[in-house]
Amino acid sequence: MSLQSFTFFAFLLVTVPVYLLLPKRLQSPFLLAASWFFYAAAGKAMGMPAMLPLCIAISGFAYLCGRALHKNGGAHKTAVLRVGVVGLLAILAFFKYNGAFARPGGWQGLAMPLGISFYTFAAISYLIDTARGDCEPETSFVDFALYTAFFATVTQGPICRAGQLLPQFKQEHRFDAARTVRGLRLLALGLFKMVAVSDVLGVFVGEVFGHYRGYGAPMLILAAVFYTFQLYFNFSGYSEVARAVGLLLGLDLPENFKTPFYATNFSGFWSRWHISFSSWLQDYLFMPLAWADVSRATGGRLTRLPAEFCVFTVFFVSGFWHGNTLPFVIWGLLQAVYRLGEELLHRRLGKPKKKAPARVLWAKRAGVFVLWTLSMVFFCAGMYNMSTADAFGILAGWFAGWAPARFAAELYSAVYTAFYANPIMVAFYYAFAAFGLALCFVLDHRRAFVYKNKPSELCLAAEKHRWVVYYLLVLGLLAGYILQSGGFANAGFGMYANF
Repeated sequence: MSLQSFTFFAFLLVTVPVYLLLPKRLQSPFLLAASWFFYAAAGKAMGMPAMLPLCIAISGFAYLCGRALHKNGGAHKTAVLRVGVVGLLAILAFFKYNGAFARPGGWQGLAMPLGISFYTFAAISYLIDTARGDCEPETSFVDFALYTAFFATVTQGPICRAGQLLPQFKQEHRFDAARTVRGLRLLALGLFKMVAVSDVLGVFVGEVFGHYRGYGAPMLILAAVFYTFQLYFNFSGYSEVARAVGLLLGLDLPENFKTPFYATNFSGFWSRWHISFSSWLQDYLFMPLAWADVSRATGGRLTRLPAEFCVFTVFFVSGFWHGNTLPFVIWGLLQAVYRLGEELLHRRLGKPKKKAPARVLWAKRAGVFVLWTLSMVFFCAGMYNMSTADAFGILAGWFAGWAPARFAAELYSAVYTAFYANPIMVAFYYAFAAFGLALCFVLDHRRAFVYKNKPSELCLAAEKHRWVVYYLLVLGLLAGYILQSGGFANAGFGMYANF
């Protein structure tokens, strides 16, 4: 039951009105029961029915640690925090990386539970914020379990902060027409991105990267660009659907993407891409490293760790968090190189001017996009269990097979083979993909430059011809579902649910 399935729509049609009609004291218990049902159904769909008990156990462990933090002070409080954080990280590490030790005839490894990284990171941030005094310790297990397992965020985020979300569960929520309209706008946009853009591009990407040795440079470069867009629109679309569900229920969830491809440097890019994760790394990894007193460990030679080391560590952890295979590690190292290289350039050449000419800004955006797309080749290899050699093979293929006639033939054959064996459908596929990308990037462009990155649903509402946009989104969404019924549906729980 993914957030773009018809089963989920039926689930939502029951859950939302019942939740809004229930007395306040029953709203959280009902929403928790609905969330656990959703998670169990998701686990069953993946052949992993034991996921729900693990989710409940992690919630219970973090809840008890939070209560212990409230009751203890000084060294005891620090010890409780360490036990809680290390325990949660140990559980996460076991399920994420135990497969690396699988051997034929021996340990077979356990599959990673759906969304474990997201609800574990939410639990860790709760413990640290409670220890710091940034949020109150939660006394209700029902509300805390709902915070970690809320069905809109449990599989793929965004990673919510306890201080933001837990107080909302204490409030009474009733039907609000304005919020519902905002939610429906956002739901249409998010589903369009996932179904009509990301899933459609996935057809091309899967065919070309799955048989990359048989394709020339233009096709391999186009597949890398399409994969970059596929991941972005899948994940940003999923995050918008999650926020839409929250709005329908009266809850405000954090934004996760703010037009990242319009950033002019990687510092700006990471402040707009997967915001809940990058801010989590900033607050709970980078800042503790940067402010740690290491004078005793270094014999007084250093008081603070070099900023470069902290940045490198953050991006290395980011790569390793996504997976324990070498392609993900290389992807993380590339992000560290990009970010550190940027800082070194700023030190040598000075900070860029705030009001640079438009051509300079667009050249910088293009540079960021090219470097990001190059790194996505390794990310894609990690996602689809390809080797590092495959990733380098794809990159090597960028320098051969540039004949225009070959490119035209491969454009046709890739979709003809992977989609309907019909020339008309091949033309329709490319036309529909172009339509979806054009509409999404027009909306992103206007959001970035006209509306200054206000929330997506507010930008839609402010459009002069918004009803034309609504009709295009709905019609495109229906066309996307019809195309999927033709057999290329690669939708699941969202591409990031694997992490």
